[in-house]
Amino acid sequence: MFGAPASPALLDLVGDPVLTLRADLSALRANPAAREWLGSDAAEGWRLLRHAAGMRLETWLREATHAIDAGRAPPPAPPLKLADGQRATLHLLRERPNWLLHARLSAADPGEPPLAEWLALSPQPAMLADAASGALLRHNAAFDALCAAPPRHLNDLPDLLQALLGWMRGAPLPALTDQRAQDGPLLTEAEFIDPQGRHRWLQARLRLWRHDGRALLLAQLEDQSTLHERDLAHQQLDALMDTAAVGLATFQPEAGWLKAHRKGSPFKPGAKPSVGSLQGINREIVEPASLPEFERLQRALKKGDAVEVRYAVRHPELGRRWLLTRVAPGLLAGGRRSTSVVTLDVTAQAQAENALLLRAESERAVLDSVLVGIVTVGPDGIEWMNRSARRMFDCELEDVQGQPMGVLAPEDDEHAFHAEPGTDVFECRLRGRDGREFWVIGNAVQTPREDGGTQTTYALLDIDRRRQAEAQSRMAQASLARIIEGAPLAITLHEAQSLRIVKLNHAAATLAGRPEAAMLGGTPAQLFGDEQGAQVVADMREALESQTVVQREYRVPAGGATRIWDARLLHLAGVGGDDTPELLLLVASDVTEQRAAEQARLQAAISQRELLVREVHHRIKNNLQGVAGLLQQIAVRRPEVAGVLKEAVGQVQAIAQVYGLQVGATGPLVLKRVFDAIVGSVQRMQGRVLTTTAEGGALLNDWCLPEAEAIPIALSLNELLGNALKHSNEAQVRCQLICDTAGVTVEIANPGRLPEGFALQNVKSGVSGLGLVRALLPRRSAILSLEQQGEDVVCRLELIPPSVVHNPATKPSSG
Repeated sequence: MFGAPASPALLDLVGDPVLTLRADLSALRANPAAREWLGSDAAEGWRLLRHAAGMRLETWLREATHAIDAGRAPPPAPPLKLADGQRATLHLLRERPNWLLHARLSAADPGEPPLAEWLALSPQPAMLADAASGALLRHNAAFDALCAAPPRHLNDLPDLLQALLGWMRGAPLPALTDQRAQDGPLLTEAEFIDPQGRHRWLQARLRLWRHDGRALLLAQLEDQSTLHERDLAHQQLDALMDTAAVGLATFQPEAGWLKAHRKGSPFKPGAKPSVGSLQGINREIVEPASLPEFERLQRALKKGDAVEVRYAVRHPELGRRWLLTRVAPGLLAGGRRSTSVVTLDVTAQAQAENALLLRAESERAVLDSVLVGIVTVGPDGIEWMNRSARRMFDCELEDVQGQPMGVLAPEDDEHAFHAEPGTDVFECRLRGRDGREFWVIGNAVQTPREDGGTQTTYALLDIDRRRQAEAQSRMAQASLARIIEGAPLAITLHEAQSLRIVKLNHAAATLAGRPEAAMLGGTPAQLFGDEQGAQVVADMREALESQTVVQREYRVPAGGATRIWDARLLHLAGVGGDDTPELLLLVASDVTEQRAAEQARLQAAISQRELLVREVHHRIKNNLQGVAGLLQQIAVRRPEVAGVLKEAVGQVQAIAQVYGLQVGATGPLVLKRVFDAIVGSVQRMQGRVLTTTAEGGALLNDWCLPEAEAIPIALSLNELLGNALKHSNEAQVRCQLICDTAGVTVEIANPGRLPEGFALQNVKSGVSGLGLVRALLPRRSAILSLEQQGEDVVCRLELIPPSVVHNPATKPSSG
């Protein structure tokens, strides 16, 4: 009918009623003409119309949908006579996934779609052509503007426009022939030069359909040039802002910030701040002195006035920054007012201006803070003195200002202050205003003045204070030497490169067993012995590279005993003015008695713990045996539950056997002993004899059970042996323990037969029998199998680490 996907906006312009139907042919949407025809609720009106028309309309709808899906022309619709005497002629069109239903309420030809009106109303270039011959059936004025002359055939169009319309070599594109398999129209794009020479980027929407056995091609073109130019402008603007560190935003007084701000914009919320951009400019970060200017900027934004404001902000990450904001109001093409706001970071410019103003004050402040006395002398005498010079001469600047430099010197005609200043460093005696005389070293520098004269700057260092500091340092070193010598610790100083001893105290000499003079220049091996010499050197190298104290213990033979020394190693860096270690300090203390006392306390604690553990295991065993006895008494009194209680007694006895073995054992339990104990317990409980053998030689005592696996495996062995005896019909049951380097295997064989189709994996986990065994055994390190071998049922339990551990050092205990 319509042949191309009809948008809701386009259908609203159609004068005839048009319905969009779902797959079940119920109404989905309706244009205004359809709502006027069917009522405000068009979906309900369509349902009532179908009901009133009866089977004729329903039959036509089914036949029309089948025909259209099969590619055939739909049958003509039955004429509908409406209540007001009008007649309605219906046309159905497939628009995947929906349907379009067009109703003609006039006597016009129902087979001709109103495409001419649609094409005339469309502002975009559009055309309708015969897909088989290429003849242009209809096209609007916008399409004619793309061509040099009004075309009559697709072949008359330029090659690029033919390709854009899906017409290649006299036939439609292959993709168009499969249009029914698509959910939407076929889209193509290309750059096209129109007859006026303008480059235009066009996008085509193509649809191919069949109507009355005729293939038609509908195309609508959309000019995307403006969008491309806008995107390109945005990219160029982004690059410009990122490169120039400019923040740009668009503001409207009635709506606030409108534009989505770019990377360089200081108004961008949540942006990561950079050198050229600041985020969140508001009153909270504006410095108080700049608040008036910031308020002036806010008023200009609200009123739309042009303004240029510079203000300072205190950013939480970038610190103090100076910003320059220019506000330029303007009008958009549609007449709306807008305001462009550009913010520049002018911190560098402001800092440069401030630097010129503060340079002189900064220089004076620096000179005033140094420990060297600075005196500036001009043609008229002393002009300035820093704080150190005023303190040195015990006077204020007003006391000597305008006087010659000699006023600060004793009465000596040959004094350096009375002579012409030179470039050499001099040493002289000076006299303060309080009468104190002292020696200084200094130099004088002459610099030109702006008025053409010269200015002399004296830098003076009080030698008396330095000498006092040197004397105090010597006294401190002497005190430290006495403390080191008298300390009960062994203290040595080593040269960082060779590790040779450069100084040691008496305790260190006693540790080495040699005189102090003989140890100077010695190696670490001479201090702690040749056996530990290499280790001590390695520890010293580690301490030289570490920033913390390195602690080590060394065992030094002393006569017939061994002494334990706790040594601390620390490098001494910065002696030469840098961070390179020059000396290594070693402090060692004799901790032999302390370590012996700690070891004795540890052994006592271990012995006490082992005694407590053995006592606990012994009591647990006795309690479990008491429980087993109570259960046996109950079984005697209650024969109906004797079988169940007998099984529980066996399990309790198995657990008691494990705890009994742990009473005299240290470490993991030997698997062979657990096996023998469980076999003995089962024989006593069942009153029968089991034939047992063991293979593996010395390996029988090497495989042990971890504490966590001892009870589960003991219960599993108890259950497997009990099952074998129960199903052996009083015949002999054989049990074999096989140990090798890979693990341990327990093999139990008894006469009998397994049920037909028996599978061990089908046995569910439970509280008794094989279900209990499967629940107790570890899943990854224990393999249980049960199979028929001749007249015997053979059960194999394979245990591998970590269910068992190989411990060659384990010896069978006699507990």
